[in-house]
Amino acid sequence: MDIFTLFPTISTSFIVISAVLVAIGWRQIIKGQREAHKKTMIAAAIAALLFFIVYVSRTLFVGNTSWGGPDELKGIYQVFLIFHIVLATVAAVFGLTTLTLGFKAKYAKHRKWGRVTSIMWFVTAITGVMVYVLLYMLYPGGHTKPVWEVILGA
Repeated sequence: MDIFTLFPTISTSFIVISAVLVAIGWRQIIKGQREAHKKTMIAAAIAALLFFIVYVSRTLFVGNTSWGGPDELKGIYQVFLIFHIVLATVAAVFGLTTLTLGFKAKYAKHRKWGRVTSIMWFVTAITGVMVYVLLYMLYPGGHTKPVWEVILGA
């Protein structure tokens, strides 16, 4: 495994771990295990943050992977990728809002936001894994320049 596949594998693993922890936390709150729920959801947020750190680091220092599949699928992939990126961004904002509401003990709002946020997070994790499978397993592509090289014109 080279540096071009190591970072995506690690970041995808963190997002899957985060989604699994959200599912566990959901089950815990249904069972009335508030303290366990809180700890699990904090762990899920940490896993999501680790995903973000690895993803941004790869983008800045290594570069991203370009589409390597058939041209007739490229447009479909790009629409799918845009959907995933927009959903992930919205889910992250919802996640931060849901966590804040929980920490501020605004449980009625936290509960309403949490239901929507968790579903978005599951879909984001699933589509993220699909992007990983498409780019690194089914159709490995080329690599773009790191952002810092693009900015500095290196």
